[in-house]
Amino acid sequence: MTTIADVARYAGVSVATVSHVMNRTRHVEPETAERVRAAIAALRYSPNSLARSLRRGETKTIGLLLPDNSNPFFAGVARQIEDAGFVAGYTVILCNSDGSAEKEERYLSVLMAKQIDGLIFAGSSDHARVFASLSAAVPAVLLDREIHSVHVDSVLVDHDHGGYLAGRYLVGLGHKKIGVIGGPRDSSSSPARVRGFVRALEEAGLELPASSVVDSDYHFAGGRLAMERLMGQAPDITAVFACNDLMAMGAIIALRSRGLHVPDDMSLVGFDDIPYAVTTWPPLTTIAQPVEKIGTRAVSLLLERLGEPTAPSRREVLAPVLIERESCAALRK
Repeated sequence: MTTIADVARYAGVSVATVSHVMNRTRHVEPETAERVRAAIAALRYSPNSLARSLRRGETKTIGLLLPDNSNPFFAGVARQIEDAGFVAGYTVILCNSDGSAEKEERYLSVLMAKQIDGLIFAGSSDHARVFASLSAAVPAVLLDREIHSVHVDSVLVDHDHGGYLAGRYLVGLGHKKIGVIGGPRDSSSSPARVRGFVRALEEAGLELPASSVVDSDYHFAGGRLAMERLMGQAPDITAVFACNDLMAMGAIIALRSRGLHVPDDMSLVGFDDIPYAVTTWPPLTTIAQPVEKIGTRAVSLLLERLGEPTAPSRREVLAPVLIERESCAALRK
């Protein structure tokens, strides 16, 4: 590997002169500077940017730890973070934990060894213990998660309000017997979405029986299995709120296997507004999370934290919105 010393010998100058030419830190005679540039080109020298950054106390890298990058929602957030980081001059290192605290710990060790400048973290259900020690070592932003025992910047979505919007919408269509396909109970998002949904039903004088709720795993196959189970437990429901779009899509397939059609026989609302929501049939009515804002604000908060390490922690809560498409219909009298 060519070094800066090799360039200096080739050009017949000192290492310091090569450094001044490359970094423009001191005037160098034009003829000498041209000789150095020619040596760099001839030897195909590429400076070790990592070593230079470490000398400055930074690496211009951000660690991003997500629970499931195969989920289109998280994939979309990751893309927004990568784009925002690139514009700011940072490289983003993405790690996928599969919701495993063990994988999180291993990946966090790797990221720390790479001298990341900061971390954006969306952890598993067991993330509090993992994150507590990390946040003291590197600036971090929590993404779509809250850890009340740690004072740290966070970007959140108002999941409770999103569930409320879904419940109010279905009630407004005249539905009274409604089922719910929830996500993992140990996640922070699904219980909040269900709470908001129940609140909307209670305002309308309706209840959500335990038999009308089936928890799943936020995946397509899980949604299909949950819908089959829900139809067995609560066969009289006329509408379903699925706590993410992937499960809603799985539910559509389960209904079709029973000869039922959406929305004629069953209205269905999802959550997330992933790109596939407009390509499924029928196009899915859903609660949209502001993916672009989530990603860009996470990067902005992290960069601001790097600039002001002792500033008070901030908690930004973003509002979801209802996107009405074709998977819901008014209850037939």
